Amino acid sequence: MTVCSVAPQSSFASNCYLVVAGDEALVVDPSASTEAIGQALQKARARCVGILLTHGHFDHMLSLDALRDAFSHVPVYLHKGDAAFLSDGQKNAFSLFFGQDRQWRPATHLLQDGDTITLADEVVTVLHTPGHTPGSACFICGEQALITGDTLFDGSYGRYDLYGGSLSALRESLGRLATLDGRLTIYPGHGNSTELSHALRVLPFL
Repeated sequence: MTVCSVAPQSSFASNCYLVVAGDEALVVDPSASTEAIGQALQKARARCVGILLTHGHFDHMLSLDALRDAFSHVPVYLHKGDAAFLSDGQKNAFSLFFGQDRQWRPATHLLQDGDTITLADEVVTVLHTPGHTPGSACFICGEQALITGDTLFDGSYGRYDLYGGSLSALRESLGRLATLDGRLTIYPGHGNSTELSHALRVLPFL
């Protein structure tokens, strides 16, 4: 199982990834255009079998509905804690930044902690990591990769002052990530990839 970035980034500098196993791929946080995602899939020689959202903020799902239409209504996975974000511009923060509502169609599969998603003959495991949003989640992809969304960045962590954010929950979530293998490569929602142990150096300052 491999994780690769889709370029270019959106204007909000949000990362979009492909998780690839065999000839199957999951698109994570479709902030990039459908064209860019399609090109990345072609390069990976894989077909899109699902879309994963790390959380429900607008900058991580800009092309969500266009992508699900382009790829025959593939399933969309989101933790149940953020289920209402897609249809509410205040919760998904679009109205905060632009003063108007924006909605996306509901997710087709609501996730819980510990759920798994099978990709070819490999498994993606869901870790519920609230704090940035109530339903923020990280995804363990195989034995070497951890997609962290806006929970953990390279040397920083997600803000907790938007709708549903919680500093205490974020502390607990980061503490949970600290129990994982520090050699995992993290793929954050913004910024560069790095080793988990390196990213967690921010913990003493939280």
